[in-house]
Amino acid sequence: MDRGNFYLEEGFPFNGRRLEKLKAFLGKSGLDYDSQIQYSVMLCTKDGRLAGCGSRQDNVLKCIAIEDEFQGEGLLQAVVTELMKNACQEGFPHLFLFTKPQYREIFGDMGFYYVMDTRDMLLMENRREGIQEYVKKEAQPFQKDERKPVGAIVMNANPFTKGHRYLIRQAARDCRLLHVFVLSQDASEFPSQVRLKLVQEGCRDLEGVYVHGSSKYLISHATFPDYFLKDKANASDQAAVLDLKIFGVYFKEAFHIERRYVGEEPFSPITRLYNEQMKKLLPGYGIEVVEIPRARAEDKIISATLVREKFLEGKLEEVEKLVPASTYGYLASREGQALRETLLEKAGLSQGFGEFQRDRL
Repeated sequence: MDRGNFYLEEGFPFNGRRLEKLKAFLGKSGLDYDSQIQYSVMLCTKDGRLAGCGSRQDNVLKCIAIEDEFQGEGLLQAVVTELMKNACQEGFPHLFLFTKPQYREIFGDMGFYYVMDTRDMLLMENRREGIQEYVKKEAQPFQKDERKPVGAIVMNANPFTKGHRYLIRQAARDCRLLHVFVLSQDASEFPSQVRLKLVQEGCRDLEGVYVHGSSKYLISHATFPDYFLKDKANASDQAAVLDLKIFGVYFKEAFHIERRYVGEEPFSPITRLYNEQMKKLLPGYGIEVVEIPRARAEDKIISATLVREKFLEGKLEEVEKLVPASTYGYLASREGQALRETLLEKAGLSQGFGEFQRDRL
């Protein structure tokens, strides 16, 4: 690329006219702008035309596009280099990139390595065998463990409830060794480290149950892309396939998982779709999917959504009926109440608000 013919613009992220310009450019390439983006770069010609762009959300590079007439001139490498430089400055050395399968070789030449693909998606990372090394290290203590069968649960636990504990107890009775993976992505009301700690404390007395953080490889920004899928109705479906293939190939092999347990999903259409894909795909990897009815309290299904609702309303006496003692202890603590105030501020609600709308959080 002849840098004299182009100039660079950075956005943290862009807004106003430059954001509209970026959205229009992405639209021509069949891409949607992702509102969660934190940083973007645009390469423009001397006369102001947008020639290429790329963006970053945490440790994921996305929304990368180059104008057709400038293909092969090194603009793609220039865009990715700027994104990687910014990511490193912001403390994200381990990067993911998802694109379309036909671009595997191009990004491979820039230091990205294959993780998994579907018909429409390709996930890559900038660490050679990064996912293999992660699961190998995490599963190392269990390599000589001969307890069978081995089961697994993947949960968000936002926060950990009696419903989650019921699911784990039921699965643990069915398995001699149960791995519980708590999602590590910080995209929930309760921070990832808090969620992980509450699950660990809430399962401490359960024999054969081992709690892990999921890293960035399960149900994260990296494995649930949809911004480049034109068919939005199919986006979550394709993302579920990508995520489940990662579980079926890497996690199954490293942990010798034979069963995956999931609670029935009466509320969320996206989670229900994910569970249906699980039933279709995982048996092909030798994993039986076991669906367990949800636990109830006073004839109501116990859900993390309900717990968050009561927590934000300040109804701790009702929360106590729905969560293990360890979770209640956190929610009632000074730290838990500080988090409550933060969540109320983010939702634009005052401390004394009345009716709480479930879909706000």
